[in-house]
Amino acid sequence: MSFESWAVDPEIQPEPEADEMQNWYAIQTRPRHEKRVDQDLRAKGFSTFLPTVEQTHQWTDRKKKVQVPLFARYLFIRSLYRPEIHHSVISLPGVSGFVGIRGRALPIPDSEIANVQLLLAHKVPFEPYPFIRVGQRVRCRGGALEGLEGILVSKNRDYSVVISLELLQRSLAVRVDGYHLEPVVEPIPSQATRYVPPQSLGENPFRASRPA
Repeated sequence: MSFESWAVDPEIQPEPEADEMQNWYAIQTRPRHEKRVDQDLRAKGFSTFLPTVEQTHQWTDRKKKVQVPLFARYLFIRSLYRPEIHHSVISLPGVSGFVGIRGRALPIPDSEIANVQLLLAHKVPFEPYPFIRVGQRVRCRGGALEGLEGILVSKNRDYSVVISLELLQRSLAVRVDGYHLEPVVEPIPSQATRYVPPQSLGENPFRASRPA
């Protein structure tokens, strides 16, 4: 048996596997366990993101402003993805599982998390919006929303940009009247790599899951 020897150009490094990179992942929790899970993950040394919004709750004798999760039953963790990490996370009380497909967590693009963080950091008014897949993708230029990318929509002559978390199929709409918008040109995926969700079957392939 013989082996071919070959040299590796030191300037050319192989791309790291996804499992060896720190990515954002979504975790689904039991109802009203988002904050508890967030605290437990941080106690274990994980970097987390639990987006919250302020709401006014009315009691019989008083009103109180409280912070509630933006996406009920979901929070995000930035980490490597390895079997031991998967087990460490799903073993926590209140965790239903990672959001993914076929028992495996799927990473969320950094840009999608950054969009949500940008909205919350600048306290820009926004509202939940039905998840959409089609429409013109635009980028905001100038002002507090510089660099924000999303889908441009119009309602009663008011223009909004919808940002989405693809994996969770959740969207947020922020008004952009007065902002300069530019179109975002995206490469067209080849037919071989294009993913078509099984909407005709009435199924959602993305769900929180534990390994079999």
